[in-house]
Amino acid sequence: MDMSGYSEIEERIVAPGSAPGEEQGEFSLRPQTLDEYIGQKAATDNLKVYIEAAKMRGEPLDHVLFYGPPGLGKTTLAGIIANEMGVDIRITSGPAIGRAGDLAAILTNLNENDVLFIDEIHRLNRSVEEVLYSAMEDYALDIIIGKGPSARSIRLDLAKFTLIGATTRAGSLSAPLRDRFGVVLKFENYTTEELMTIASRTAGLLGADAADEALKEIAIRSRGTPRVVNRLLKRVRDFAQVEGDGTIDMEATRKALKAMNVDDMGLDHLDREILRVIIERFGGGPVGIDTIAASIGEERITIEDAYEPYLIQAGFLHRTQKGRVASELAYHHLGLEFVGEQLAMDTGDTGSDE
Repeated sequence: MDMSGYSEIEERIVAPGSAPGEEQGEFSLRPQTLDEYIGQKAATDNLKVYIEAAKMRGEPLDHVLFYGPPGLGKTTLAGIIANEMGVDIRITSGPAIGRAGDLAAILTNLNENDVLFIDEIHRLNRSVEEVLYSAMEDYALDIIIGKGPSARSIRLDLAKFTLIGATTRAGSLSAPLRDRFGVVLKFENYTTEELMTIASRTAGLLGADAADEALKEIAIRSRGTPRVVNRLLKRVRDFAQVEGDGTIDMEATRKALKAMNVDDMGLDHLDREILRVIIERFGGGPVGIDTIAASIGEERITIEDAYEPYLIQAGFLHRTQKGRVASELAYHHLGLEFVGEQLAMDTGDTGSDE
């Protein structure tokens, strides 16, 4: 997980990224086969074909790139691919591979047809990325031994393997790296029905008795993200056990979500604070992202990566060339009268501050 810029955002109950130590707790809830995997049907249907074909030929699966928002199951699906292929998986991340030697150590320890999963692959160092090119194409490493005039290059053969890369920023990948992936799959946010199915499965694994209407309420507030629905479900279960009879019903669910400050659209107090700042202090916008960040005491990158994606997707916020603008929906959601003129939104955000 990317620990740069770690702040209160990682403590948010609705944050799509995993908090430190959380992934270990998620492991027991993860499906192990494609048939158990819920959602991303277009991606999984194609993967079934690719995996079966690779197994019939006795070859490794072609290199795979997953891209999309955090919390949608990219790491889980990588593990499922390894299970379906009957091979081992090695999991690492772009920031963790600091030198070419680190990558060489990982690659030389892979067995035939194994899977190497690199999360946040867009954050690989350029020197590491260049070494990866020959490993992906030729299953070989070109290593320089010595320095100066006496330096020489040797080629080290590798076992054939499948690289699965995951990124939340596909546009940040270099073209040479992106072009070396034979399979590129986009992850979409989940529907309420899919999240209900995930919540029901999780409740069963946790041994919790949950009403369908309660599961739907949790799903609606989960921002289209399986990680969030599982996190909310576990916290609602805590409230149900301590302050009720252990049953996750509507009363326990609404009480717990209110205590966690998650409203009926999945917004928490930090999301609402951003909207209030734009509306009440800056007349609804446009206002620059740096100004918003300074007003709520957060870093610009945190606003852009953690808050804005859902606010924009849900229709509360617009990005324009002049800055951020609160939508009419944001006014209504906060119980405020919409008095501004509806601006013609320019979808081509230049990232300019004002």
